[in-house]
Amino acid sequence: MAYKSLLTVMTETRLSRAALNQIIALAEVQDAHAEALCLGVDRSQTGYYYAGANALILQETLSRANAEAAGVHEFAQDVLRKSGVRWSSESGVAQIADIGRHVARRAMFSDLVILPRPYGQDRDAEAEPIVEAAMFEGHAPVLLVPDDAQPLTKPETVLIGWNESPEAMRAIRRALPFLKQAELARIVVIDPPRHGPDRSDPGGMLSQMLARHGVKCEIDVLSKTMSRVSDILNRHATDTEADMIVMGAYGHSRFREAILGGATRNMLEQASVPVFLAH
Repeated sequence: MAYKSLLTVMTETRLSRAALNQIIALAEVQDAHAEALCLGVDRSQTGYYYAGANALILQETLSRANAEAAGVHEFAQDVLRKSGVRWSSESGVAQIADIGRHVARRAMFSDLVILPRPYGQDRDAEAEPIVEAAMFEGHAPVLLVPDDAQPLTKPETVLIGWNESPEAMRAIRRALPFLKQAELARIVVIDPPRHGPDRSDPGGMLSQMLARHGVKCEIDVLSKTMSRVSDILNRHATDTEADMIVMGAYGHSRFREAILGGATRNMLEQASVPVFLAH
């Protein structure tokens, strides 16, 4: 099992460099195809400006978005051309309210989407919708890499956030190529339920399933000593020198499914290692 179709979405060059390096490194070791979707974002809001100004404003923002797309596309092509991996790239312009449709379409036909973290300094407004569209609408797993991350191809230690949820199990199944290569997968269970079929062996059945895939596992049962689960997982990742965190992504909204839940958002704001997410 390997990832053969890899996608990254770029709307600028500085913060996307780590994700671009990651997709190249993974394409090389897994003999995969790397694809870069380079988008210029039209952030104008039709009808917002005074009468008579709309046409001028829209033309200006569209020209700016086209120039941005061309610059990002040129940068991506230059890096990919020198990499030696199989690659393709495409550029285009999308309105910020419609960017999810373009991303979801490409993500749907990708094994893994690699993106920069959507939170932090100097992030544009489209960073979070791109992540959400890839996961919730494109139904693809996403690997989010920190800005200063070195490309990760074969993690030594992978931390798995396990709470018996369908989202967590889906993330684990999608992350199997990484888990099978890792020297150790640490299944982290925080405050397991006191009642239920797994109360005496939390994480045991998951460990058994992964072992049949050749994954070496250990189970870490932790107390909820901090108010947020994400804080505990991040601290444990630091303590165990984990190279990657695998967890389910959660959507919480009555109006739109694609809103990252609080636990997911907190994790992405703080994690210092790549985070593998699926929903």
